[in-house]
Amino acid sequence: MFVAFFLDLRRAGLPVSLTEYLTLLEALKQRVCDPSIENFYFLSRAALVKDERHIDKFDRVFGHAFRGLAAVEDPYAEIPEEWLRKLAEKFLSPEEMARVQALGGFDALMQRLRDLLQEQKERHQGGNRFIGTAGTSPFGAYGYNPEGIRIGQDQSRHRKAVKVWDRREFRNLDDDVEVGVRNIQVALRRLRKFARQGAASELDLPGTISATARNAGYLDLQLVPERHNTVKVLLLLDIGGSMDDHVRACAELFTACRSEFKHLESFYFHNCIYESLWRDNTRRFKDRTPTLDVLRTYPTDYKLIFVGDAAMSPYELIQRGGSVEHWNEEPGAVWLQRVLSVYPHAVWLNPLQESVWLHYDSIQMVHKLVGGRMFPLTLAGLDAAIRELNH
Repeated sequence: MFVAFFLDLRRAGLPVSLTEYLTLLEALKQRVCDPSIENFYFLSRAALVKDERHIDKFDRVFGHAFRGLAAVEDPYAEIPEEWLRKLAEKFLSPEEMARVQALGGFDALMQRLRDLLQEQKERHQGGNRFIGTAGTSPFGAYGYNPEGIRIGQDQSRHRKAVKVWDRREFRNLDDDVEVGVRNIQVALRRLRKFARQGAASELDLPGTISATARNAGYLDLQLVPERHNTVKVLLLLDIGGSMDDHVRACAELFTACRSEFKHLESFYFHNCIYESLWRDNTRRFKDRTPTLDVLRTYPTDYKLIFVGDAAMSPYELIQRGGSVEHWNEEPGAVWLQRVLSVYPHAVWLNPLQESVWLHYDSIQMVHKLVGGRMFPLTLAGLDAAIRELNH
């Protein structure tokens, strides 16, 4: 049974060595723990798992080997493709979606909206021209159009809106979230550079021994400043809209960063960086910080981390006035390049699965703007991002 357990761990990708396995057998031989499944679980985990990131895999293999539980595979592997497609087909068939054409660009879309605001006098539903609901018009709610202006709809459905004509309130990310935070902390700890600064308050044991020896054996206590992580991090977080799907993962990352970095500054943005950022989403329309002030306040030795899915209308990156929420005098790409020119050590963490990045033009554009330094918001992605920031 134990040999099969060892082999199952290796097949699951855990780096378990023969020495660690023999250590577990010796511990059992010496009766280190009582003969119960719970105690054996903690003993075997202590002997075989040397990295906290592998605890989840260990748990699944252990449950399969000793409790008769089914091994957990990819949750999407057995779902028929038709089930996932039905979410879109509930409203329009693929053929109907293909027949819906964009109005002809950002300027034409905005001009048509201005004309409709003067022309339209009543409610419309199910049509393809006026401001209304449940239709294929570029203007309104609960319909479909490849390039439209969303008006009066609670949440995004197709992630295709060019503009959103609503005042939306976004909540701050919770920095007290603990589930999964430990694993992220382990990855972030590679981005640390310690130095002793401030008042001497910590015992310097080697220095005390050396000074005492030089003092003919009379105790000569030596103190040094406490070691602190001197790495400075500027964290810019996309909030609201499509990022609502990733609030949990971003909150875990935010919590881990707050605990790991003494010098951490964080700001929010929506979809793309523009002329201002904000610290508190409850006051995001009243209390904003000009982006240029941020660039002047925090010097180039800060490590810059963007967190966002980069799933937006391409107009937000290339078009003056393309922001979904306000009129921006300069395209988002200009602001991204401006920020990246100040902070040479920068990465973009994307909570979307890397396999879907190719389906979004905006993700490909941002990926190019950040010089290919976009990484998935996974533990492996975090490891790669930290290595990039350490260069």
